[in-house]
Amino acid sequence: MSNKMKKEAKVLSQGMLSEGIYDMWLETPMAGDVKPGQFVGVYPVNKATLLPRPISICEVDRERSAIRLVYRVVGSGTAEFALYQPGDYIMILGPLGNGFPLDKAAGKRAVIMGGGIGVPPLLETSKRLWEMEGAAKPLSISAVMGYRNAETFLSEDYAKYSTVYIATEDGSIGTKGNVLDAMKDKDVPCDVIFACGPMPMLKAIKAFAEENNIDAYISLEERMACGVGACLGCICKTKEVDAHSQVKNARICTDGPVFYAGDLDM
Repeated sequence: MSNKMKKEAKVLSQGMLSEGIYDMWLETPMAGDVKPGQFVGVYPVNKATLLPRPISICEVDRERSAIRLVYRVVGSGTAEFALYQPGDYIMILGPLGNGFPLDKAAGKRAVIMGGGIGVPPLLETSKRLWEMEGAAKPLSISAVMGYRNAETFLSEDYAKYSTVYIATEDGSIGTKGNVLDAMKDKDVPCDVIFACGPMPMLKAIKAFAEENNIDAYISLEERMACGVGACLGCICKTKEVDAHSQVKNARICTDGPVFYAGDLDM
């Protein structure tokens, strides 16, 4: 039986990390099944809103059987989530998606690259890479994070597991510019990239990786409906024919959200 089921989760804590960005811990049995890079569908209480909102899993606490969701309020659904208090219950579906292939970092210099609300989905990846042992452990772990301004949410969390480099659009902290500007400015050593962020950033990372013969795995952010691959509402273009649709498309919610950058037509 699939573990991707609709479940009730208990809110353990809720707070604001930055303007419009919230941090919520949920107690749920699915915590032990989560792979870094996966997401959950969160159901609003409002019955007029039938579909769950996809939110990436930021972090996992196995001891508390809890997952951490860091999300931006962008509409009525996420605005409702921001009102939850400790002790409240919420319905979630998951874990969904495929996650990052951490084994690809074994013995290599790994770089995690996140931009904006693409920063949270990579924290558990950073932690799991840091926890790896022996020959499977990365030679080094760097996190290059891109923000609009000095509100560099989660950067201190990343510092527990990696060497952190910051880029800001306004130049208030770190390198002025984007994550690739910071990577070049600081000459960050790199053999493999794990990235999440807005599409222009991911397109630039794909081009950079191909130019420098670097493997890159990117997590696509996309509006989703069902979250389980049935509706074909979250499609991306690929270089190969998809066995499900028989065209050069892939479903982000089930085939992704993580893809090898070289497999995508961006």
